[in-house]
Amino acid sequence: MPERWIPAAGPARGLAVAQLVNSLGDGAYYVCSALYFSQVVGLSAAQIGLGLTVAWGVGAVAGVPLGNLADRRGPRGTAVALALATAVCVAAFLTVRSFLPFVLAACAYATAQCGLAAARQSLLAGLVGRGERTGVLAHLQSALNAGLALGAALGGLALHIGTAGAYLTVLAFDAAAFAGCALLLARLPEPGRVTAPAPEGDGPAPAPSVLRDGPYALVAALNMVLLLRMPLISVAVPLWIAEHTTAPGWSVSALLVLNTGAVMLFQVRTAAAVRDLPSAVRTVRSGGVLMLVSCAVFAGSALDAPLWALFAVLLVAAGLQVWGEMRQSAGAWQIGFDLAPAGRQGQYQGFFGAGVPVARMLGPLLLTTLIVTWGPPGWLVLGALFLGAGAAMGPAVRWAERGRPTAPVAASVRPSRQP
Repeated sequence: MPERWIPAAGPARGLAVAQLVNSLGDGAYYVCSALYFSQVVGLSAAQIGLGLTVAWGVGAVAGVPLGNLADRRGPRGTAVALALATAVCVAAFLTVRSFLPFVLAACAYATAQCGLAAARQSLLAGLVGRGERTGVLAHLQSALNAGLALGAALGGLALHIGTAGAYLTVLAFDAAAFAGCALLLARLPEPGRVTAPAPEGDGPAPAPSVLRDGPYALVAALNMVLLLRMPLISVAVPLWIAEHTTAPGWSVSALLVLNTGAVMLFQVRTAAAVRDLPSAVRTVRSGGVLMLVSCAVFAGSALDAPLWALFAVLLVAAGLQVWGEMRQSAGAWQIGFDLAPAGRQGQYQGFFGAGVPVARMLGPLLLTTLIVTWGPPGWLVLGALFLGAGAAMGPAVRWAERGRPTAPVAASVRPSRQP
């Protein structure tokens, strides 16, 4: 396996292999799920959209308490349990045949997914040194994209077959992939437990501290704006190409391949420039500039032009977009970890990672309104949002830094042990 996807031997490699395995299942699931829910379960497009919106809203809220559970009970065991829970939730989709069971299963699935993301981030923080986390996350992102690409190919085969049995097989494969992910995570060492200072007095324990951390909440909110890029290439750009340009439909696939391939090949190299908070802020800010330019170029694709020129404009826009995406991701990873206090990585990563389900929940509606309804001016508004969030990250990070202790929080550490 190329080193750009899998890091050197050790816990980081175990995390990357687990990421690769469950993303294989996810890639197949993402390609087939909508058609499964519509053609096999019998749901309308409106029902599917409403159910997933509710589900990711629930998942966004669940990330913090489940991350807090990882802080208290240990991130490895929590991650294993949530990976198994995700497998069970995907398996439950095999049995639903009406709207209410679909919503309940989707809510459970989104909750387990968001909690798993927080627990895995906490596990990574416990197993990987502070200076290496961004690089390891870049490897995980490359492994994720490799798995999604291979899984999507399997999903494409199921789409070609087009039977209920083919769709059911894809969902069963995704459930098995999450079970395999759980087994791989269970093989990792348990990190040393860092216990945050207990509250003074005899009263009840307060709510998770991240909910009272205003500066960190601002940083997370800015990152949430930057994460609107997630549904950009998969939802907004295909609709833009279909309704506002004369480009052929196959150009959508070309842009998706460009995005996935670029992350696989260059995310690790991009992350190498991020070493600390100042370099992370600079990287996020430059990513905002690239996203603004990308949006402006996408807006220009609405002009009348020969097919070859139009396709070249779309390629340039998508190339700038993925370059900005990689820079924003690398900087955000460093910021999210470095500003989280010792002993509270789980709840802080759960809060920081809530931007992902929120982007999945609200992003498609916002982006289609801006881009499909408003046209080229909407692209410019979106680019300004990316630029503004990237520029505001520096002052927000400096505000958050001022409230952080200069030395690590006093902690009791439980020695690592092999399972």
